[in-house]
Amino acid sequence: MGRRRTGELRGMLPVSGPSVVGIDDLEASPTPAYDFPVERPNVLVVTVDDLASVDMPYLPRVRRLMEKGGVAFSDALAPTPLCAPSRASLLSGQYAQNHGVLSITGPSGGYAAFTDQDTIATAHQAAGYDTLFTGKYINGYGKNGTEQDLPAGWTDWRATIDPSTYNFINPKMNCNGVIARAQGYTTDVMTAHAQEMISADRGGRPWFAWVNFVAPHTGGPAGPGDPKLLYRDTTAAFETTVPHPRDRNYFRKVPLPLLPSSFPDGDALVPAHAPANAKRFDALQKRALDIVYQRRIEAARGLDRAMAKLIRTLRKTKQLDRTLIVFHSDNGYAIGPHNMNGKRFHYDESLRVPLYLRGPGLPQGVVVPTAVTIPDVVATIFAATGVEPPRPLDGVDLLPWISAPAQVRVVPIASWAADQARWQYRGVRLGPWTYVEYRRGGAELYNRDSDPYEVQNLADDPAYADVSATLSTLTERYRACAGATAPKDFYAAAPLAPAG
Repeated sequence: MGRRRTGELRGMLPVSGPSVVGIDDLEASPTPAYDFPVERPNVLVVTVDDLASVDMPYLPRVRRLMEKGGVAFSDALAPTPLCAPSRASLLSGQYAQNHGVLSITGPSGGYAAFTDQDTIATAHQAAGYDTLFTGKYINGYGKNGTEQDLPAGWTDWRATIDPSTYNFINPKMNCNGVIARAQGYTTDVMTAHAQEMISADRGGRPWFAWVNFVAPHTGGPAGPGDPKLLYRDTTAAFETTVPHPRDRNYFRKVPLPLLPSSFPDGDALVPAHAPANAKRFDALQKRALDIVYQRRIEAARGLDRAMAKLIRTLRKTKQLDRTLIVFHSDNGYAIGPHNMNGKRFHYDESLRVPLYLRGPGLPQGVVVPTAVTIPDVVATIFAATGVEPPRPLDGVDLLPWISAPAQVRVVPIASWAADQARWQYRGVRLGPWTYVEYRRGGAELYNRDSDPYEVQNLADDPAYADVSATLSTLTERYRACAGATAPKDFYAAAPLAPAG
């Protein structure tokens, strides 16, 4: 990572004014020395779908095994918080504008938009790793005649086929070219596949495994007490996820948490240029959203058991001490904040995701507050395995920074329309600041230190004009960044700190 390029931020940061502390120059922190203690470790990446950071109290096993037993990143971000772009970032190590999967559908969306010839799987397979996949691939896999596809780089391929991916009972799968319906609840099915694959005798060859759970994404079939059945033919008939039968109604008395940003009435909290899916919810819809929330945390119980089973399998097969384990979500999820029921947008509930690392040489019980991204996870895996990346990486190796003091960095964020390659918003996160510009006009600026729920938009406040101007300049600078031009420097000082 090295030192900052001379003058990279010089002249861009305000040197005086009522809203910021003046900064004449800023030196990048030198990268701490670090060597991964195991040569050619196994790698287990567990991706869950739409799990929010606020859901983590309902996964006590994951927190015990991965947080207390490893490293937690409290400001982990999905730069484009949507299923397909995040999965493509994990395969490529790149931001969405570089790997080309900007949304779920359309010409720049989903499986059809991704080139899978140079990925983390192809690189590790070429380096002698067995590469193992089970679960949900990039959205759209299996549609339009692709259900027989075997993406490049996978030694053992067991993927759900869309739209059956979102059928939580007996999903259709492609298992190494054989199309068949699996039997059972989808989280259990994928866990059993993963246990079988990582337990196989490989003659000493290391493996890279990617396990993609679907929960707590919405899906079917609808069950007793779900809004689709309870409020049939009304606007409250919301989609929900599907918990394991043993978990249904386990949290029926747990209400949807209400935050200062939840269900606002005033236009100040939902400006005219806000996300297109922001809306007002009536009383019946709010009751339905209580159920949506309950189903999500009930489905999380199945994920919690699954993660414990996978780690138990590693321990039983004596592989735990030489396996780097990653647990993360593809994006966050909001129910209520900013009048939203979903993801995709730049508020903290959507951008911030659970992320944990555990493995040889890593400390236990450490929480890292520095902002990190999904592309960083990929760079970290390549650094740990010693495999040469097949593409320029937009992220950085996180391992040297785990024990370092808290750092500040620029993280570009962006979202594109569902069916077209048109950006909806773009911006940056920098320290406590979130800044975005909308394609159709308008901007939002939040200081999450003083306003953690992002309810006070400062973009039009003259006192913060210098902050907005600086972050707008950084937005333009990094909107098309790639590889070496991606922001990879870490700073011990906080640029644009509020004046004290």
